[in-house]
Amino acid sequence: MRTFFSTTAMAVLASTLFAGSTAAETENPFRCKPGEKYVMNVMVSGVEYWFPVYEMFKQAGQQLGCETEYTGTPEYDVNKQIATFDQALAQNPAGILVHPMNSDPFIEPINRAVDRGTAVVTFAADSPLSKRVSFITSGHPPGGTYAAHTTAGEMGGQGGYAGLENPGQGKHETRSRAHHTRSEEKWPDMKLVGRAASNQDPTKAYQGLSSLIQANPNLGAVFMPEANSAIGAAQANKESGGKVLVMCADVNANILDMIKAGEVFGSINPNQGMQGYMGFMLLWFAEHPELIDPMNDAKRSGFNPMSIPVVDNGLSIVTAKNADDFYWDKYLKRRGTKGIEE
Repeated sequence: MRTFFSTTAMAVLASTLFAGSTAAETENPFRCKPGEKYVMNVMVSGVEYWFPVYEMFKQAGQQLGCETEYTGTPEYDVNKQIATFDQALAQNPAGILVHPMNSDPFIEPINRAVDRGTAVVTFAADSPLSKRVSFITSGHPPGGTYAAHTTAGEMGGQGGYAGLENPGQGKHETRSRAHHTRSEEKWPDMKLVGRAASNQDPTKAYQGLSSLIQANPNLGAVFMPEANSAIGAAQANKESGGKVLVMCADVNANILDMIKAGEVFGSINPNQGMQGYMGFMLLWFAEHPELIDPMNDAKRSGFNPMSIPVVDNGLSIVTAKNADDFYWDKYLKRRGTKGIEE
């Protein structure tokens, strides 16, 4: 049976443990040893989505006196990401929070890390057959489902919609499938009239949506499971009269500007800060299982008592009404930090 814990429950657990560790006669167990380090590893490291995740990953580390590092590859290549994962592992970190580009290729690297004593937690994308101890996400099916509700509500549950997709990228395929399935089940008067592969490339998205609009002049909406494709899609929509609701997932400054300008209708955005903060805390507990003595068979079976299969970090629907709350530069200014540079 899979057990799901909300971020609220995890926060209460953490605060309770912190409170219980402050007795004067007891050494605080919630402090890192000198040199204890935790690493975050991602694909396409320059994508702005990761920055708020690492910001809160870093803050959690600072609160416990730990070292943290941001790593990844600038290229869309699973083998190159695995190489950066192995480079991080060579530093013998206490834990690695990883977003695996694809699940199966990461099974062996994650298992090797765990066997060497490095805790591994996945976030935003999973490798469920590996030995990772936890997975934190907003849930990709819910992301696609909420996107379907948002556009269908605007369209009155009627009309044609299309999809720009990224074949081979697990989480994107899941989001797109959930969007299309929900639309088909909930709104029988809405039809999926076409799909095109954009592969996170604005130029391919522009070409794909232009062709879809030409073939379906009354197209009402298009969904894509990430942000980069929305740049090209918005341009194609603008040149075709601007009648298509462009709905994506994730945000960055360009997408937020386009949402405020009405060029992109909206975006589904996971709660990035909670991904990073709770991701770090899950790693911490996984690395320090002696702090946990659950009433189960952990000692008999030898598995890590911190094993929590899934933590839901929540998500937001970003529209013109709330877009100002999601700018990275405004967030850093509010926090008084320099982001991943620190």
